[in-house]
Amino acid sequence: MKLLVVDDQAIVRQGIAALLAHNDPDTLVLQAADASQGLDLAGRHEDLDAVFLDLALPDLDGMSAIAEFGRLRPDVPVIVLTASDDPHKVRRAFDLGALGYVPKSASAETLLAALQLVLSGEAFVPALVLRELAPSTTEAAMPRGANGALTTRQRDVLTCLGQGLSNKEIGRRLGMAEKTVKAHVTGVLRGLGAANRAEAAKLARERGLV
Repeated sequence: MKLLVVDDQAIVRQGIAALLAHNDPDTLVLQAADASQGLDLAGRHEDLDAVFLDLALPDLDGMSAIAEFGRLRPDVPVIVLTASDDPHKVRRAFDLGALGYVPKSASAETLLAALQLVLSGEAFVPALVLRELAPSTTEAAMPRGANGALTTRQRDVLTCLGQGLSNKEIGRRLGMAEKTVKAHVTGVLRGLGAANRAEAAKLARERGLV
């Protein structure tokens, strides 16, 4: 696995990188001190699995950075890692395509859980943030993406999701690597504005997509 941590505070960036590497010795963690460096690394490493992105960067507004990573690497999920738990920022981050939002005050276990969930194609928002997001818990639990219509391949993956297939099973059926399936699942969730696979399947049925 290859991950990218973008944060201008060296001690924070290095600490997160050390945590991720310690959790899985086979993980390679790239580091960037600003958005420009991060985007450069993301463009050069085609096998990147996920990005941890701070919102307070010196060269680019954090929300703009989310959008830029989405444009450059729509296949790579972005996990926002920030000192802010402002519910408005949470909503905005998901609207721009982020799949995870983790306050820097969260535990190491929470960070690792967020990574695991996002890599499986689902969204992650800590319970503390969820409670503040909206009057309706149901609505708060469903961050919305905005990446437009689904591609033909994403529709194929969506059909498989509707049948309850795992990423490995989808890969076998469609002749794709499991990592490629994960990327398409991420695109499906963003395109439908779904928080997880089950919701994506439900929305697809409601909209007549499957």
